[in-house]
Amino acid sequence: MKIRSLKPEHHATHFLIGSFTVLLLVSIGAFVCLGRFMSKESEESIHTVGNLYMAGINNHITAHFRTLIDLKLEQAEGIVDTIPADISGTDELYEELVHRADVRNFNYVALYSTDGTIEMLDGSFLRLADPESFRESLAHHEKKVAVGYDSLGNEVVMFGLNAEYPMSNGEKSLALVVAVPIDYISAMLGTDEENALIFSSIIRKDGSFIISDMGSEYEDYFESLYARFPDGDPEKIGSYIQELSEAMEKKENYATVLDFDESNQQIYCTMLPYSEWHLITILPFGPLNETVEDLDRNRTLATLLVCSVIFVVLLIIFFIYYRTTCRQLKELEEARQEALAATKAKSSFLSNMSHDIRTPMNAIVGMTAIATAHVDDKEQVMNCLKKITLSGKHLLGLINDVLDMSKIESGKMTLTAELVSLQEVIEGVVGIVQTQIKGKSQHFNVHIDKITAEDVYCDSVRLNQVLLNLLSNAIKYTQEGGTIQLSLYQEDTPPQKGADYVRTHITVTDNGMGMSEEFQSHVFDSYSRVDTLRVHKTEGAGLGMAITKHIIDAMDGTITVKSQLGKGTEFHVILDLERATASEIDMVLPPWKMLVVDDDETLCRTAVDALESIGIQADWTLSGEKALTMVAKHHQSRDDYQIVMLDWKLPGMDGLYVAKQIRRIVGEEMPIILISAYDWSDFEADAKEAGINGFIAKPLFKSTLFYGLKKYMDIEENPDMPDDYADFSGKHVLVAEDNDLNWEILQALLSDIGMEVEWAENGKICLEKFQASAPGYYDVILMDVRMPVMNGYEATKGIRASSHPDAGTIPIIAMTADAFSEDIKQCLDCGMNAHTAKPINFEEVISLLKKHIL
Repeated sequence: MKIRSLKPEHHATHFLIGSFTVLLLVSIGAFVCLGRFMSKESEESIHTVGNLYMAGINNHITAHFRTLIDLKLEQAEGIVDTIPADISGTDELYEELVHRADVRNFNYVALYSTDGTIEMLDGSFLRLADPESFRESLAHHEKKVAVGYDSLGNEVVMFGLNAEYPMSNGEKSLALVVAVPIDYISAMLGTDEENALIFSSIIRKDGSFIISDMGSEYEDYFESLYARFPDGDPEKIGSYIQELSEAMEKKENYATVLDFDESNQQIYCTMLPYSEWHLITILPFGPLNETVEDLDRNRTLATLLVCSVIFVVLLIIFFIYYRTTCRQLKELEEARQEALAATKAKSSFLSNMSHDIRTPMNAIVGMTAIATAHVDDKEQVMNCLKKITLSGKHLLGLINDVLDMSKIESGKMTLTAELVSLQEVIEGVVGIVQTQIKGKSQHFNVHIDKITAEDVYCDSVRLNQVLLNLLSNAIKYTQEGGTIQLSLYQEDTPPQKGADYVRTHITVTDNGMGMSEEFQSHVFDSYSRVDTLRVHKTEGAGLGMAITKHIIDAMDGTITVKSQLGKGTEFHVILDLERATASEIDMVLPPWKMLVVDDDETLCRTAVDALESIGIQADWTLSGEKALTMVAKHHQSRDDYQIVMLDWKLPGMDGLYVAKQIRRIVGEEMPIILISAYDWSDFEADAKEAGINGFIAKPLFKSTLFYGLKKYMDIEENPDMPDDYADFSGKHVLVAEDNDLNWEILQALLSDIGMEVEWAENGKICLEKFQASAPGYYDVILMDVRMPVMNGYEATKGIRASSHPDAGTIPIIAMTADAFSEDIKQCLDCGMNAHTAKPINFEEVISLLKKHIL
């Protein structure tokens, strides 16, 4: 079943982009609406301000008009009021009226009868433009102003006020009428100014001009609209004329904005006093429109600038947020994938680790069976127990990796630098894989060359794991009867590393099935395995090479692979290991003559070099036939070899047959040592029957040869050698342990070294026993952590806080299966002195006891 891969980051990305786009569009729409709203508001505000301005102008003009008219009317009243009452003659009266009118700058003087007849006293004849209205107002004893014409057609302004004077026809006059030219009012309106912003005219209700700012071209304001706006809508013009006429008829003020022929005008109309006239003021929007358009343009530019700045800021914020979100989503996705991978690893790791776990388990089961079969052979049993111990240690290391879930989740592996003997590592690994090699009847060779530093600092568990993974894969993918070779050699490291390190090369070569070039590029991937019919029955999780690569990378090393299908594979590991600074025992043997027999020339040469370095004179040969010839020759010349070291498997004749023939030549005195990479138990009985005295396991390190040959030379142990013996006799140890079997093991082991052991079944009993003990009675406490009633942490804190004289000084060593770094830290933080993990490593326990109580 395929699991569909979800891409939540795509949904989030689309949401962010969509949200930003919507926000951008909404912002643009909002700014557009705001611009239109502000433009409309500005237009309305301008109209409102225009109305107020026009109303003010009209009021000002009207007030000025009223002032001028009132002045002239007062002057006319002054004429009437200043006429002497004693004037009896008509001519004298008329002369006095004309004289007084002249003094007051009136150009025309006349008497007005009740029937509307005008009798001129001075100036040319006058006629009224609207006689009925004029007569009606005077008949009601109202002051009246009207427009008229003289005999020459000049317009004049006529002022009438009630006055009874004799007329030439004998009737009494209704009013005195005086007049001035129309220019008197035109000068008041200021319509002749150039570049005037406003224009004013005085019209009648029918639209005819009293005073026009349009010159003499138009006589009627209403008709002028059609002429001045030929492209305007006649209906709109007619509607405006009707509204204006209705307002004038009702004697109401009227204001509007004309929009004819794309030419806007602000109109304001008001009625003038003492007349039937109306003052109409026009404010063209041309200059004002330019100002408004400039304002709109500047506002638009400012809005666009603000929009641009906001857009850029939003874009920057969005970009930063988008990148941050994408990074967070990527990290979340990576974390999700890591969590899924970790979950998968946790659930399948144990089942997939069979490849790595079965290898040491095979050695343990096999060696246990051999030890059981040879229970009376102490040396054989000891050999089996040694190999079981080595395999158990390696299996424990694997279990620690399986249980360390933090390492699985993080993909990291902690390395522990410790003193390691390469000789012990190689021998241990060879011992572990021997059972598998024997099961497939494979040929196994171990080569070492130019080993300048047997003792180095590295992680022995990880190095064991690397070697076992490489060898196990070689065994697994090599056919029965095939050949596998483990090689180890050293050289100087590059100058940048320094002389404290030695470059160590490890190669594992086989003539098995090999790998294709395509698979070689994936061989170090997790769960990778060659998928062919030849390996369907091969066990393994496909993790071995991935783990190996990871360990080597963590050790700053390299691993390469060369392989060819059907011809075999070679893995080459390079590690720069730190040389051990501990002083080595001076390995020197007597200058015996020795013969080395092996079909591997490299082994012969390296063995002879190692023998010469410890004082032995050695010859070598590659065949049993040549060996017999050399032994016989030396025997005949009475210069016998003092020891012979020969391989078990030789071409032509094997080592056992050669040993029998050598015994026939030289007798039983000379030691004959068998060397092999195979298990001694496989051929021990036959070897002893053939006259072989002992066995040395390959590879032949210098130390291996020294300790292996020393016992055949009757050399006493050097009294100056360091003595590891420690006397624990009489030391009292209190063991806090709730498990009966663990207690039994500890009691037996500690009693064997002379210690007095007491048992506390839980932490509370341990605390009580310590508090009840005499000062100095207990020398050390071994403390389990997970116990009923009171755990080890609580017991330790109770001991440290007690009033017992030894509370602060007695060594407390944690002995628990809680073996992770945080567990060790917690033990030390609560007052314990040291920590050792279960299963019990008694050598480590002895070392800690020596450190804390001796």
